[in-house]
Amino acid sequence: MSSSFRFVLPATLAIAAQFQGSNAWGDLGHQTIGYIAQNFVNSTTESYCQGILGITNSSYLASVATWADTYKYTSAGEYSKPYHFIDAQDKPPQTCNVDYSRDCGDSGCSISAIKNYTNQLLDSSTSKKESLDALMFIVHFVGDIHQPLHDENLDVGGNTIDVTYNGESTNLHHIWDTNMPEEDAGGYSLSDAKAYASMLTERIKSGQYASNSSSWLDGMDITDPESSSMIWASDANTYVCSTVLEPGLSYIENNDLSGNYYATSQPVFEELIARAGYRLAAWLDLIAANAPSSS
Repeated sequence: MSSSFRFVLPATLAIAAQFQGSNAWGDLGHQTIGYIAQNFVNSTTESYCQGILGITNSSYLASVATWADTYKYTSAGEYSKPYHFIDAQDKPPQTCNVDYSRDCGDSGCSISAIKNYTNQLLDSSTSKKESLDALMFIVHFVGDIHQPLHDENLDVGGNTIDVTYNGESTNLHHIWDTNMPEEDAGGYSLSDAKAYASMLTERIKSGQYASNSSSWLDGMDITDPESSSMIWASDANTYVCSTVLEPGLSYIENNDLSGNYYATSQPVFEELIARAGYRLAAWLDLIAANAPSSS
């Protein structure tokens, strides 16, 4: 692989859909985001979500948070693969930005998916099955959008940047999805996700995130899902320049990233997972408050 940064042209979007099938945040991250959201939704929203999902246990969002990653590998769900990311045609690490009209693609993207499935839940003509799928998609895609490399086109969102982590060969996208969060959480089980979520929830309520967590909801407007989710995508995309690719490809490809790179990235992915869960809760509160059954 060349040591210079490469710009992947839109013509490669079909390949991107294949590679970007990676599970943003892995199972652990998505389940953690689900648990965080559960910790912040109001009681009306909890009842609303449990009613649609047909689940009343203490993991009702966390347990469905990875469904979309399984569904996209089925023949029925193959159409949804592009919905897990938006391919920012920017030029990191010099410039990072996301533009909906430039980056979404004809097959759709995470932004258009959040818009579509939010609007389905607000439409009285949506069937029970459609509402179930829409809710599970939103729980997942709000998580996806907070993983910086799911908001980046370069090297297929980092999937073709070969790296070493803890002595094992993998790729840059995978360590952000899975390796680093799982190391931080100390595992990858549902119980690990719950404990990880509890730690991040406390930071939001009374710890290091408490002073600015309210700003994470700035610009959130249920009548404009596109603009709202674009804020989240742009927010995460900035870290492609400031953190993900900041050391340069030469360093990234020639050093074991479980050392200094992990230490630098840890506070970033922790806060992004926290933001995802907090924003998901607020978004679900808005959906529940405006859903036909609640009107």
